[in-house]
Amino acid sequence: MRNNKIVKFIFGIVAVFVIVLVLVNLAGNPKSKQTSEFTSYSEKDIAGKITFLKDKINITEATPRKASVELTTASLYDELPEIEKYPLVVEGTGDIVLEIFVSPEKAGSGKDGWLIEAAKEFNAQKFKVGKKTASVSIRNVSSGQGADYIISGKYLPDAYTPSSRLWGDLIKAQGGNVTVEVDRMVGNVAGILVSKTTKNKLETAYGKADLEAVIKAVVNNEIVMGYTNPLSSSTGLNFLLSTLNYYDQDQLLSEKAKAGFTSFQNNIPFVAYTTIQMRDSASSGKLEGMINEYQLYVNDEELSKYEFIPFGIRHDNPLYSVGNLSEGKQAALDGFVKFCQESKMQKLAAEYGFNGMDEYKGDSYDTSGGTIVQAQKLWKENKDGGKDIIAVFVADTSGSMDGDPLLQLKKSLINGAQYINDNNSIGLVSYSSDVTIEVPVAKFDLNQRAYFQGAVEDLQAVGGTASYDGVAVGISMLLEAKQKSPNAKLMLFLLSDGATNEGNTMEYVSPLIKESGIPIYTIGYNADIEALQTISEINEASSINADSDDVIYKIKSLFNAQM
Repeated sequence: MRNNKIVKFIFGIVAVFVIVLVLVNLAGNPKSKQTSEFTSYSEKDIAGKITFLKDKINITEATPRKASVELTTASLYDELPEIEKYPLVVEGTGDIVLEIFVSPEKAGSGKDGWLIEAAKEFNAQKFKVGKKTASVSIRNVSSGQGADYIISGKYLPDAYTPSSRLWGDLIKAQGGNVTVEVDRMVGNVAGILVSKTTKNKLETAYGKADLEAVIKAVVNNEIVMGYTNPLSSSTGLNFLLSTLNYYDQDQLLSEKAKAGFTSFQNNIPFVAYTTIQMRDSASSGKLEGMINEYQLYVNDEELSKYEFIPFGIRHDNPLYSVGNLSEGKQAALDGFVKFCQESKMQKLAAEYGFNGMDEYKGDSYDTSGGTIVQAQKLWKENKDGGKDIIAVFVADTSGSMDGDPLLQLKKSLINGAQYINDNNSIGLVSYSSDVTIEVPVAKFDLNQRAYFQGAVEDLQAVGGTASYDGVAVGISMLLEAKQKSPNAKLMLFLLSDGATNEGNTMEYVSPLIKESGIPIYTIGYNADIEALQTISEINEASSINADSDDVIYKIKSLFNAQM
């Protein structure tokens, strides 16, 4: 009996000790209660988790106000940044100076700097045109953006060397004045990168591993791959045209080609905004195939574990003169082209990863007239396989956004909205310490555009920053809207400075984001970019740093591609 009393006494002491530990833990860590409760929902559906989170959020609904909407046709060219945003990486001197737009794989750093090295050596030789000294200046501008400058006439260099001839054809089709000076500065090839296992799978199923086998495997849902935005990426544009050509070699824009592309696109999980985004997705094991250029492939250790399958036309880096050059500048350009084709410079190019895979002759398909322009339009209209797109914009209106950040956010949304198609459904949420549903989700017709414009104009910065509360409410709105459109494609855009100091945390919301599968595109203003990138990476979306002079152009490009 005495022993039983001692045992009970000991158990009583232990129980009291455990209770005290729990109470101390809860007092010292207010969020521990939230963690425990959230864990209890781990086996329930997403709606249950959202309800749990929303119960802890103060949510109000604003009274929408209509504002005047600009009805002029949107032009991405209008938002091209001033050219000084892309400073010269080589600055020529002398009596005659040529300025050349050069794509980043030739005008970057390290092994991406071949044409920089060539320009410096050429300039050091003091090339003469008659009695005048000639030199070249190099400006690092991506192929697609360089084409935009030339087509718009906003800034015209003397010469332009994109990754492939597709951009020259595009410029000509839209009235730009460019002339091919040389078809090949250095050799390069576009390719599909797949794991060795995937390559073996393709060879077993289709007898070979090539573009045809990859397309068939994607359509049959046997492999998962991604590609880059064909509105701005040389390799992405080549891939789009090659896919259309596979379905109809006689006419890239036929109904047959369109139907084939749609069946292919239905099994593409996402189109990357940048090559880096796509590479990171492949590195994480979420993609079995991706596209890239051979020069980057051989220079990147991370990519060495993949097999390279060439496709499409070759990327031989042609060089174009722009406009009508003077005799002096034409002679200087001829001299520079000849210098770059000398054995010394071509040997350097090979050391930097160019001039490989010369045995690949490349495909050929019609890119004359407006074929490329129409193919890009076809892609934008059919990239979602006829699915509705539902998007919610989540705008940070905390006190830290006051001033220029909020002004830039408003400008981003108002200007970017011009690139959202009428058949998309759009909603708007703002948040500070609390969350406000500014505009419920609805088709983006003229009426909804007016409400959206009015709500954006009225946004004011005040209070704390509960970013993940805003994200949770945005996801809830998207899932509710999807009940009416079960096949819709959902996406969320978070515009913020990335500094969260109130409400739910990443720890609690990230499982919900992941389970929902909704991509979250983040746009940072004076932001903690790393925090925003972490959110975007959960479901393969992109992140834009708005602390740059070309943010409006970048955001319009993003909306143009995704919406």
